[in-house]
Amino acid sequence: MAELLKGKPVADAIDLKICEEAASLKEKGITPALAVFRVGERDDDLSYERGIQKKCEKTGIRMVSYVFSEDVSEEEFYQKLQEANEDPLIHGILVFRPLPRRFNDDILRNSINPAKDIDGCSDLSLAGVFTGKDLGFAPCTAQAVMEILTYYNIPTEGSNVAVLGRSLVIGRPVSMLLMKRNATVTICHTRTRNTAQIASKADMLICATGQMESITEEYVNEDQTVIDVGIGWNEEKQKLCGDVLFGKVEPIVKKITPVPGGVGSVTVSVLCQHVIEACIRSQKQE
Repeated sequence: MAELLKGKPVADAIDLKICEEAASLKEKGITPALAVFRVGERDDDLSYERGIQKKCEKTGIRMVSYVFSEDVSEEEFYQKLQEANEDPLIHGILVFRPLPRRFNDDILRNSINPAKDIDGCSDLSLAGVFTGKDLGFAPCTAQAVMEILTYYNIPTEGSNVAVLGRSLVIGRPVSMLLMKRNATVTICHTRTRNTAQIASKADMLICATGQMESITEEYVNEDQTVIDVGIGWNEEKQKLCGDVLFGKVEPIVKKITPVPGGVGSVTVSVLCQHVIEACIRSQKQE
């Protein structure tokens, strides 16, 4: 059986550090603050918001929610977003995406002050990831993968890593973060030939296809570490599942993240960690 790389101990370690840093800031009269923007009442957004609220309360971060109806005008939305951009008491901004189709996502992403873009979605934040410079922040899910590898002392230097998926949310940024740690990365996508063959030869597999239980035993080997980023509700099985067909893959590989209880449970802690870092950076600039 594979070693399970559970997210909870990783999140707990991050939370402990956040609590210490938040307490230190509060001694100076500074309260780290996160502004969350939500349009509509989607179940996944509401669940994510509750998780963030709970984590903020635990770690000493003030959370401010901006909630809009589905028919909110772009003018009203962007006015409130700009207020948060300019508010010195707000250190991080998170917009739940996607928004209604009338919102242009490129304009939306880049309307967030890069210094407060704690989910790493703006072009400047992504440029920082791709150039290895401290510009903005890495996307939280991509950073959560790296936190798991660090916590469990999984080596990246010289490792051959296959990343399945090339989105700007996880596939491409996590590839850049891995290369920064001297991994050799192959990015596979829907047009890649022989993906299973490539994946099965890798030391590490990062699964971010968005295709539930699409990664089967033919993609893996017995010495491999598998990080499953995907998560979705399987109607047939009536449970949450990842990109990996866990029952087939787990008995073969060396290490694997579970779903749920893996990468997702670390992501909100990384989000709060970024709020703290943004707050500290803002104090240095004053």
